[in-house]
Amino acid sequence: MAQDESAIFIGEDPFALARSWLAQAEAAEPEDANAIALATCGADGLPNVRMVLLKDIEGANPGGGFVFYTNFESAKGEELKANPQAAFTMHWKSLRRQLRARGPVELVDAETADAYYASRAYQSRIGAWASKQSRPLASRAALVAEAAKVAARYPARPPRPEHWGGFRIRPLEIEFWANGAFRMHDRFRWTRENVDSAAWTTTRLNP
Repeated sequence: MAQDESAIFIGEDPFALARSWLAQAEAAEPEDANAIALATCGADGLPNVRMVLLKDIEGANPGGGFVFYTNFESAKGEELKANPQAAFTMHWKSLRRQLRARGPVELVDAETADAYYASRAYQSRIGAWASKQSRPLASRAALVAEAAKVAARYPARPPRPEHWGGFRIRPLEIEFWANGAFRMHDRFRWTRENVDSAAWTTTRLNP
């Protein structure tokens, strides 16, 4: 990688490189620099994609992973239960860069999920209890009423619901893309044979 003229692609650890790109985006994007378009595929074979917030790029190579949190009974949760694989894209318009990754998915351990849940705003924690995510809702008033019931039950420090927690994407492939003049973009794809391997192969791709 070091022989390439573009310093933004230089590195030996794709997770460290991803964290570096995200840090630069957080300084440039107006909001939600950590937003990802998450793609899953359920038992019916149909793909689904939605925006979620990436909450961590963990550790160092090879143990790193991309972590997000959700309701396990949501559409994405059910799809990941049936087919524990996912892909995502992060696009930073202000930097004219994109990061893509895909690989198998595993659950985040309960202790880590508890710690993240406890760091959330109180109302967000209540919302995790009140919302039956992805299922029919009679009205917004019904959701507000359910949140009020939960708040009355837990006026302080609500525990993490069993149906809510984290997923970790252990990538087999990560691609870094940067815009180039006249669509002469730069693309580098990192691949490895399994999620416990520290041996990545880096390939420059045509734009």
